Amino acid sequence: MATPVSTLPKIRDALRATFRSGITRPLPWRQHQLYQLARMAQNERELICDAIKKDLGKPKTEVLMAEVGTIIERAVKSAKQLPEWAQTEYPDVPDWQKSWKPTIYKAPKGTALIISPWNYPMILTFQPLIGAIAAGCTAVLKPSELAPTFSQLLEEIVPKYLDPNTYRVVNGAVPETSKLLELQWDHIFYTGNGRVARIVASAAAKHLTPLTLELGGKSPVIIDSAYDIDLAAKRILWGKCNNAGQICVAPDYILVQRDKQDDLVKAFRKHYNAFFPEGALDSPLFGSIVSDLHHKRLTSLLSRTKGEVVLQGRADAARKRLELTIVKDVAEGDSLLEEEIFGPILPIVPVDSLDEAVNFVNARSHPLVLYAFSDNEGVKQRLVSETQSGGIVFNDTFQQLAVHELPFAGVGESGYGNQVMKHTYDTFTQLRSSIDMPKEAEPHLAIRYPPHSEEAVKALTTGVYAPIPPSRL
Repeated sequence: MATPVSTLPKIRDALRATFRSGITRPLPWRQHQLYQLARMAQNERELICDAIKKDLGKPKTEVLMAEVGTIIERAVKSAKQLPEWAQTEYPDVPDWQKSWKPTIYKAPKGTALIISPWNYPMILTFQPLIGAIAAGCTAVLKPSELAPTFSQLLEEIVPKYLDPNTYRVVNGAVPETSKLLELQWDHIFYTGNGRVARIVASAAAKHLTPLTLELGGKSPVIIDSAYDIDLAAKRILWGKCNNAGQICVAPDYILVQRDKQDDLVKAFRKHYNAFFPEGALDSPLFGSIVSDLHHKRLTSLLSRTKGEVVLQGRADAARKRLELTIVKDVAEGDSLLEEEIFGPILPIVPVDSLDEAVNFVNARSHPLVLYAFSDNEGVKQRLVSETQSGGIVFNDTFQQLAVHELPFAGVGESGYGNQVMKHTYDTFTQLRSSIDMPKEAEPHLAIRYPPHSEEAVKALTTGVYAPIPPSRL
């Protein structure tokens, strides 16, 4: 059920009043909310899995591994590490400035808006919230209307565990989101696609609201011809099959040496048959497509490809099921290279050299992640130096998300702003600079007051005449 639009300004105002009351400032209060979030994920895991299964057909093991368990672990770790993150900092300064007590306070930004998508609704809703709670912010959660069962569940269970005066769930679609975006927030965290991100960014700009955009794009895979093709195929396939390819870091297309393409196809067939001996159409280990619209979009992409289908996935539109389909000999201008696939379709683009692969990637928008399979350190360093992407992952796919200490972020079209653990805390935290000038410093400050003597001018402008070290190319 949608939250009445007329109540949204009141909800925002109430959260802002809660923030100004100071209730979120004490660290023990924040830690308790983080532990409560972990308890919610743990205690309500069956309801959460059932809801996501109903909305997305996602396997229970996948939900427990990639969403529920991750939220529990990160909420608990954040609570434990929060005292360290929140410590006031005293930067090292020259001796003559030390009496000023230069200080950096960690201040919460205020009241945040978190807009999450449908594909990983649990982690992509609560991972930003973990940072907002840790930072001491209040927040509205706006889950996706394309995961209606899960979104409704959140409205029911969140107030049972988290302070309802501090964190609120707003449900609905375009009208509700549009109204939320009309309001002023202290930070907006949006996860989704570039088209909607532009709408969110435009709305945020009207209020000069800081913004985090976690988007996606076509994340390529480059396979070095000397790498173990069989192992590469196995690891790529696993990453692609998670949530039926409906994740922003899914391998989108593969660039492989032309003479290795058929070996790669053979390896894919082998591992696909091992993963799904009876196929994936009816497998409880393979997710469904989120909506009829997305199912039609994917089958339309396949119907227009000029590549050769070498692993034909079956489709069941009535159940929104679509098996993995692999297409080789995909060339520039093909339908499968038009947009982020976001589904179980894997195009293979043959190339004749690493140069061609690098140029192919660089000719397109910066992806959220670049995957590369190579044991050659020179190749790895070249890809780090000569390409741009949110992240770069060598010799695996998807697994980088399990590293709590790494920032997760895009660049350019794939978004901006960091998240995960301390990086999410930092996103919702203002570094508030301070000095406290003692009265005893007044004799040393005398030269700053006009009128300035020649000696004072010389002292005040010493920086202009500072020596610059020699350099040359």
